Amino acid sequence: MDQFSLTDKTILVTGASSGIGREAAMQLSKAGATVVVTGRNPDRLQETFDQIERVLQSSFVNRNSSIIADLTIESEMDRLITSLPSLNGIVHCAGIVGPLPAKFIAQSDIDRMFGINYCVPVNLTSKILRKKKLADGGSILFMSTIATRNPYFGGALYSGSKAALESYSKTLALEMVAKGIRSNCIMAGLVATPMIENPSEKNMQEEALQRYLKRYPLGIGQPADVANAILFFMSDASKWITGTSLMMGGE
Repeated sequence: MDQFSLTDKTILVTGASSGIGREAAMQLSKAGATVVVTGRNPDRLQETFDQIERVLQSSFVNRNSSIIADLTIESEMDRLITSLPSLNGIVHCAGIVGPLPAKFIAQSDIDRMFGINYCVPVNLTSKILRKKKLADGGSILFMSTIATRNPYFGGALYSGSKAALESYSKTLALEMVAKGIRSNCIMAGLVATPMIENPSEKNMQEEALQRYLKRYPLGIGQPADVANAILFFMSDASKWITGTSLMMGGE
């Protein structure tokens, strides 16, 4: 038996409309998983779905599904959960970044950053578990950042939201032991996603970006680099790993 195969596994990927989420959905499908992709942008989510279909061609067999949902809206989150089949894994890729110096932080900034980066994955996980939509022996994976260990100017809110997520994941791992459900984080460094490639559109100034790039002697990562690690955590090859945070930074 191939411990790295994802055949007969059904996996939910949030934030699948671009970047790491899109790449993860494609790679999981190629490894044999049935994938449920979700995001709030209909056009970009359809692009992800179409790319998966093109890559798999005849092996696609309509096994994957796409559900549009804004997970910051509880009713849409509930609708998503109602539509879900029984899952073997959850990959939480939805998130935002937004550098902001500490002295300029306002309550609205805290609410937005923590609402999307922390509250959404925590609430979604809790609801899925209460509805018994995740099978015993399943795997839950959260996307964190190496910035929780290596702070950068303006990163207080972003790093704080991800540090909170790491702590939550460790506690979740402890509580899920009886069901054999694993909970882990990937602490990714800088990855070439739309948030980085179009800094002006994503509130990251070019000067700050260039300063940050100097921290990466092996260069910045590609979405596929992180997707490969996601495949590992979704597979049975990682069945003895829980409550951990894998640092990926090329430093």
